[in-house]
Amino acid sequence: MKKLVLLLVCCAPLWAVAQTATPAANDPAERNKMLYSLGFLLGDNLKKQLILDNEDDYKAVSQGMRDSLLGKASQTDIEAYKPQILQKYQEDARLISEKREASQQEYLEDFKKEKGVKVLDNGAMMKLSKAGKGKAAKADGSATVHYTGTLIDGTVFDSSRERNQSFTTRLTDVIPCWTKALQQMKPGSRAKVVCPADTAYGSRPVGPIPANSVLVFDIEVLEVK
Repeated sequence: MKKLVLLLVCCAPLWAVAQTATPAANDPAERNKMLYSLGFLLGDNLKKQLILDNEDDYKAVSQGMRDSLLGKASQTDIEAYKPQILQKYQEDARLISEKREASQQEYLEDFKKEKGVKVLDNGAMMKLSKAGKGKAAKADGSATVHYTGTLIDGTVFDSSRERNQSFTTRLTDVIPCWTKALQQMKPGSRAKVVCPADTAYGSRPVGPIPANSVLVFDIEVLEVK
């Protein structure tokens, strides 16, 4: 699915959300909610990079941010603490990566044990919820589908259903996981397809999809050519 998510996901970064209808910016209450939302997003991004263990950690970080935003003098010697800050980023990145890898491996192992799961020859897995009829697409054929793509925590990164627009693609133009799975699916069939990172985007981050991500798709085949 090299073109699928690359084309569709990259069209929906954070700035694109701002192009949708928003509350009046000159309303003080709405401005306050917008700024709160901005702070929440900044905190969410920081949470993905650092391990903050308790309320004291949160208070220290928020106080530093507050003093900086208000133009106050730092309460510490910033230069002296830069090496420790860098070390924390590096160590936390390692720990976060290890935890994420462990949770993804557990997800793959648990899904593999479910009744009806088929392991494809490239390591991707699928579980049909509806069989469909007719012939499946060949490796050099094409298919029209509806799909929803998520990370293992359920975060949706792309969905033709949300756009209410089906997606037509050649099987040679998608990620290896899709190429193999669609060859197993007849028109009218629906399946949960789980793609290990090496059958998806590997170490390459794509839009909101982090590097080395296991991807989960709910795919419904509408037509095969």
